[in-house]
Amino acid sequence: MTRLRSAKSLGLGALLLASPAWAQTFPTKPVRIIVAFPAGGGTDIVARVLAPKLAEYWGHQVLVDNRVGASGTIGTEIAARAAPDGYTLFMGTMGNLSVNKHLYPKMAVDPPRDLTPLTQVVAVHFVMVAHPSVPVNNMKELIALAKRLPGQITYGSSGPGGAPHLAAELMNKMAGIKLAHIPYKGSAISMQDLLGGQIMLSFDSLLQYLQHIRAGKVKALGMLGKTRTPTLPDVPTIDESAIPGFELTNWFGLVLPGGTPPELVRRIHGDVKKALSVPEIHDKITTMGASVVGSTPEQFGAFMRSESDKWGKLIVDAKIQAQ
Repeated sequence: MTRLRSAKSLGLGALLLASPAWAQTFPTKPVRIIVAFPAGGGTDIVARVLAPKLAEYWGHQVLVDNRVGASGTIGTEIAARAAPDGYTLFMGTMGNLSVNKHLYPKMAVDPPRDLTPLTQVVAVHFVMVAHPSVPVNNMKELIALAKRLPGQITYGSSGPGGAPHLAAELMNKMAGIKLAHIPYKGSAISMQDLLGGQIMLSFDSLLQYLQHIRAGKVKALGMLGKTRTPTLPDVPTIDESAIPGFELTNWFGLVLPGGTPPELVRRIHGDVKKALSVPEIHDKITTMGASVVGSTPEQFGAFMRSESDKWGKLIVDAKIQAQ
């Protein structure tokens, strides 16, 4: 990354000489939003909701670029290596931006150092779902079954250390059970195996499971946040129904390559914030099972650091290791 930072420094110097006038004329060509997971996952869905509105504002295409692999680290590294000129945004997750650094000590990217916070886009309501063949209908029944069959109840995740994996490890710890982890290369792939009955459970985004819950293809056992969601008001939280104090709320946020000029950060932030406030965009995101946030770059940077501290401790306590 030393060579990367040197190259960026040269490019940044040229950009700073042109600011703020250059930032006002941005963009003059297509912009990409990198997503580190396959199409169909929660981050991909939110990026594709935002992209057309930003393209409308900017008069150029905004393309969603799925760069998959290594629990999101490949996409993160591609974003960090991009030129700090505003033409590459990265839709990161709790895992990409606050967790992976604790799992991969030799990871080439350190998000606070190599990426520039833009905004927390959404807080994502997570739900625990089961395949219809699993003989439980609520969290208490699931915990009882897991205690009778330790290590035999399988769940899928987007990869080691991702939010679904952390949710399961938190449940293992707080409920005194042992669920069997089946890691995938993204939530969309895990979801397909759950729908097909190859795995039994999933802890994941309501964004991608809501239609399947409503169609009866999976059973919603509990919400992972502190409060119920208006989208599924009859589904209790795990905190209220079975494990007091249990909580996990995932989140997605936009960042830029490190060294992006402040004037350009402000310009892009203003347009993203405006897009998130459009009723059509806001309603589409909330009805899918997320809450719009739209924080400032400074707020998002502080939030990323606090999340890193919180989940880093769980990773150490649960002895979670990247595979």
